[in-house]
Formats: sequence, structure tokens, C-alpha cells
Amino acid sequence: MKTAVVTGASSGIGKAISVRLLELGFAVIGISRSIEKKDFNNPHFTALQADLSNENSTLKLCEKLKRTDVHILVNCAGFGRFEPHEELDSQTITQMTFLNLTSAMLLTNALLRSLKSNDGYLININSIEALRASKFAAVYSATKAGLKAFGDSLFEETRKSGLSITNINPDMTESSFYDGLRFETSTKENEKLLSSDIADAVEHILKMRKGAVVSEYTIRSLNFGISKKKL
Repeated sequence: MKTAVVTGASSGIGKAISVRLLELGFAVIGISRSIEKKDFNNPHFTALQADLSNENSTLKLCEKLKRTDVHILVNCAGFGRFEPHEELDSQTITQMTFLNLTSAMLLTNALLRSLKSNDGYLININSIEALRASKFAAVYSATKAGLKAFGDSLFEETRKSGLSITNINPDMTESSFYDGLRFETSTKENEKLLSSDIADAVEHILKMRKGAVVSEYTIRSLNFGISKKKL
């Protein structure tokens, strides 16, 4: 059975992708700070707890996973804070940068030889913010644009191998991502994405002819919508 590693697997997009990969017949190693095996009713799911915003925790995880034969890596873990830049504290900036970008580069570094030898898949879950400039999103956009640039460059670097690399850039997707924010997705179905939409994209990527690669996969809601929370 082929193995997939998914970060941010305890909720939202990461959980939807993990469930879909299990349905497709993969063994899944799901990673997050609080994930437990009981969160997934499947014998082929393994939970690994790690804080990917922390350097020591991430490096220990990388050392552990280096011994794993992996076919798919989905870099999905991330968080955002959307405030005027001068109002962000240094810890938020540091943790956002490490979680959204540095941890993904470290995990990819640890697993790249295995992914290449298995003609596998590297999938980065970026954001629509990787493609545009939005106010109050300087750090978040920078991390996601950085992850996109990392994937694009690595695609060129590994093209003599059988590794497929895709950057997925979702628009606002209904999930717990917005729990601590002042806004959230619209309640209207055509003004938001669902986590299952991103899982559909991953399934599409995996089912394509191996000789063809969708290197960039941008998913938008049909209409624009956003809801501001009542404070």
C-alpha cells in the first residue's frame, strides 16, 4: 500500500484530503499538533503529533519521516492573521512564516529522495493570496507566494525524475481557518469553496496520466462573498 503524508490533517482542507486519500486506497500519515488516530475511523491512518510552527518539533518529525517510504506529500498546514503589519507581534510573524513556509520546505527536503524514487507527488496547498496583493495580508501572502515559488522552482529542478509537483491555490474555503479572525466565508454556497472541492482537485491530479502535470491549480468560488463577524 502506498503512503501519503498530509500536514494540517486534523481539520479543514487537510482532513478532507486525508479522508479522500484513504478512500482512494492510500495509507495516510496525518500530522498536526493535536491529531489522534481516533479522529479517523480507518486502520490505514496513522496520527503523528507535531507542532510545525516550532523548529525543534519539525526537525524531530523530519528525522522520523526520513525512514518512511512515501509516495505523496501534501503540505497543507498553515494559519493566517490579517491585521495592519505594525500591529502583528513578532511571535505571530515568526510562527506564521515557519509554519506556512519553512516547515514545508524542511519536510520536502526530508522526503524528496523517497518521492522522486517512487515517481510520487508533491502537492502544496497555497492560497489565492499567493497570486495577488491584499491589504492586511503582507506576511500571509508572502509565505504563500514563497511556497508557490518553492514548488515552481522544485518542479524545474526535478523534471528529469518522475515526481509530479502541483501548487493548489484555493480561494476562501469554509473551515476552522477563520475561527480566530474577524471575518469568515459567506453562507451562500456559490460564494465559498468547500474543503471537499480541494480534495476533488487532489484526486484529479492523482488520476491524470503520469506524463502530464497540472503545475498550477487555482480554484475560485463562482461569486465573491465574505462575512464580517459581529464583535
